[in-house]
Amino acid sequence: MNDARGNPVGTTSQQALAHAETALWRMCSFFDAPIADIDAAIAADPGWMLPHVMRASFLLTLTEPSLLPDARAALEQADLLAASAPERERALWAAASRCAAGDWHGACAAWEQILLEHPRDLYALQWAHLFDFYRGDARNLRGRVARVLPEWPADDALRPYLLGMHAFGLEECGLYAQAEAAGREALAGDAKVPWATHAVAHVMEMQGRHAEGQAWLRAQQPGWAEGNGFAGHLWWHLALFHLEAMDLEGALALHDAHQGSAHAVLTLQRLDGAALLWRLKLLGADVGARWADLAQGWDLTPRDAGHSAFNDAHALMTLIGTGDAGATQALLGAVQRRAERGSDANAAMAREVGLPLMRGLLAFDAGDAAGSIALLAPLRETAHRFGGSHAQRDLIELTLLAACALPGGSRSLGRALLNERALARGHTPQLARWRERLGLAARR
Repeated sequence: MNDARGNPVGTTSQQALAHAETALWRMCSFFDAPIADIDAAIAADPGWMLPHVMRASFLLTLTEPSLLPDARAALEQADLLAASAPERERALWAAASRCAAGDWHGACAAWEQILLEHPRDLYALQWAHLFDFYRGDARNLRGRVARVLPEWPADDALRPYLLGMHAFGLEECGLYAQAEAAGREALAGDAKVPWATHAVAHVMEMQGRHAEGQAWLRAQQPGWAEGNGFAGHLWWHLALFHLEAMDLEGALALHDAHQGSAHAVLTLQRLDGAALLWRLKLLGADVGARWADLAQGWDLTPRDAGHSAFNDAHALMTLIGTGDAGATQALLGAVQRRAERGSDANAAMAREVGLPLMRGLLAFDAGDAAGSIALLAPLRETAHRFGGSHAQRDLIELTLLAACALPGGSRSLGRALLNERALARGHTPQLARWRERLGLAARR
């Protein structure tokens, strides 16, 4: 039997396949978690391998160390069913197994091999796309989707989700006009595609279109704000537009309504809260007890240090914000030890970007302008290896700007950074504030 896209599946149960299709849609759209649908697929056909691989792969995309045992257990269960599974499902298992072992690069290469044979395998594409994002691989964020998109018929119900992925990949490659067009095309029909909304918001963020960006997200709000696991990140993007307009109170209000500990369940959600509070700190806002609130329920101990360099840096920001110097040093030490002995993708990310960034953040917080600049400035060339998006990694440049504005900082470097920023984003209110902080004459 084949699925709706012509891919061979290891079940003869239409009911099981229908549940798997719903779970796939949930993974692409972020509307509710897919676990209940995966469980229903397993109940309908206990001998089918794929739903167990789906469970494992979905859990892995959440980058939660606490979920690794569950992901590995699902892979073990899938392996017991491999004898009767088609080659494609066994290949999906092998890719997920590499991912669970920390070999994110190898997992993406394995998913790519599946896509070469099955270009309409949305499981492989969805999981590879997310790990391209986590690895900061802009080339494949765009190219991996581009290599399969022409194989999809225009009337396929899931094609808008590919267009959303393509839009984001185009944006991360700096192809802003094409990205915006692809994102708007994805949203032109009835499909709710928060990833496409997100891609267009990224375009507007990178171009400094803060008023238009606010209007865009508000206009699209019915398609992402309710019942969607990606909503918190889109609220974060809305807050960034408020920051670009120097509406710090508006950004704080969005944090309080959507990003405090009461709203953040997963680490991925807490990362947005930390990134927003750090930006507010850089711009001189008084965030009060919000750091302590964000830390509630978040395991900031060194236990899971090294699972994600990106996550570790945001955890460090939170510990700096709470003023817990002992916990801050404990986390930094654990990340360093893990990076020194590790050979996986995250150990390399930590060595190349994560650790210098963490040390640079600490130097900045200590008022050490020269030390912070020395650590952060080189990261402008290598930060993409850290994962995340240009918008997320902009936090590094903003911290570098703030370090330039410290006593003993580099006004010449700050001026150069602002010149570059102005040509990309225009003379926004936030840029004007940075010029003021650096003692530079106002420009129009």
